[in-house]
This record gives sequence, structure tokens and C-alpha cells, in this order.
Amino acid sequence: MSEQAGRVAPGNASGFLRVLAVDDEPPALDELAYHLRADPRVARLHTAADATDALRLLRDADVDVVFLDIRMPGLDGMELARVLRRFARPPAIVFVTAYDDGAVDAFDLGATDYVRKPVRAERLAESLRRVIGSRVVPSHPAALARAEEDPTIPIELAGTTRMLPRSAVRWVEAQGDYARLHTADGSHLVRVSLATLAERWADAGFVRIHRSYLVQLKLIAELRLVNSGYVVVIDGTELPVSRRHTRELKDKLVRAAKQDWSR
Repeated sequence: MSEQAGRVAPGNASGFLRVLAVDDEPPALDELAYHLRADPRVARLHTAADATDALRLLRDADVDVVFLDIRMPGLDGMELARVLRRFARPPAIVFVTAYDDGAVDAFDLGATDYVRKPVRAERLAESLRRVIGSRVVPSHPAALARAEEDPTIPIELAGTTRMLPRSAVRWVEAQGDYARLHTADGSHLVRVSLATLAERWADAGFVRIHRSYLVQLKLIAELRLVNSGYVVVIDGTELPVSRRHTRELKDKLVRAAKQDWSR
């Protein structure tokens, strides 16, 4: 199933977005299509009822962005997004879902946005603004490499999903099945375990110092011995270092210092 919105927006050509909306639930797809079709930045709208239908459509039509449900029968939204990433010119991905447990996988896949159902016109308008913004970023290989090195993670702020750059995270604190990301200006709770982030962010310089804490190694200002053991200091905040992680942390700090001196 596909359709064209038949609307071409006036103004800058960068605003002429070709959009594909994918959802296996007809009412949800109809609502999403209604809001997208009403936005003047959408030049053409296609719809698909599942991933197979979407891939069939994409053989014949180029799109700039795919608004994609996650939980669908057969090939789900995450799996479809991985296929789309292998395209020579991959479209932007905006996940539209009733659940928040796919947020971390979404940012791993480089999603432009993560929208919670029920969708609102103003929230989709914000997503389109982000898509347009991402399309004018220079496609020089160095710029693309920087984007890969600093992925974003969706966070909830007053009912709105924002994309937080990983580079903004100073340390992470475990809170049950959730993790609290601490930044220079606040903290944000995301539904992902500390162990998962420790594994995924190891190559970015994040190290485990305690069962409850993951920190950015280069931001450690001090490793201090106190009565109860060692603590590290980041942004003036003391965080405990467990005995089992102390030796490894010392070794990593020494290696990092040697690398800085050798440059």
C-alpha cells in the first residue's frame, strides 16, 4: 500500500521532504499520515503496512525520511532500520512507538528522533525540523566520522523526546533496570542497564569504577584515598571506586597519562 500526498511545499528546496510512514496498525498509520500530509514541508508521502511493503516501495521510490513503528509482525522496525542503513543513500529514521524500551537501540542505529505514541502534530513538526537540519549537515567523510563517534541517545524531557549527544555525558549511575546519565547541567533517566552501557561505550572511554557507576575516564580530575577506600572526582563530585575496580582504574589512568605525555 502506498500513496502520494500530492503536496509540494513552496520555499527552500531543502524543505521538500519525501516521506515514508510504516505501521502495521491501520488507525495508527492513518493518524501518522494525516499529520505528516498536513505539514507543508512534506512534498510526497508514501505509506506501508509492514517492512516487506516498505522495502518493495523503496525499490522504486527515493525517500528522505522513514517514520517507522518498532513492533511489527515479521521484520520489525529495528531490523528494517538496519537494512536501511546499508543503502547507498540511507534515509533518516524517526521511530514512532508506544514503548520506550527501544530508545538505546534507536540511538545505536543513528536515529534522528524517537517519538512516542500517541503522536501529536507539534511533535512530528519538531521531528521534521530535525530531519531537515540533519540533511544540511556537510556529508564530508570527516563530518560523517564525527557523527559516528558521537552518537545520540533519546531522553524524555517534559513529555518530549530529545537526542542527547554521548559526549555530553560525564558519568552514569545505575538505578535498578535504568541508568541516570549525568551531564554538566543535569541528569536524565533512560531505560537501559549500566552493564549494557559499559559494554557499548567502552570504546568511547567510559570505564566501570563500581557496580553502580560508569565514568568518562578523561574527565577524572582526581583519584583519592579516603577512609572507606578510593573515590574519583569529576566536576567536583566524589564517586566511589570499588576494590575490584581499583587496580584496573589505576592502570588505565597511568596509560592515559603516558599517552598524553607522548603526544
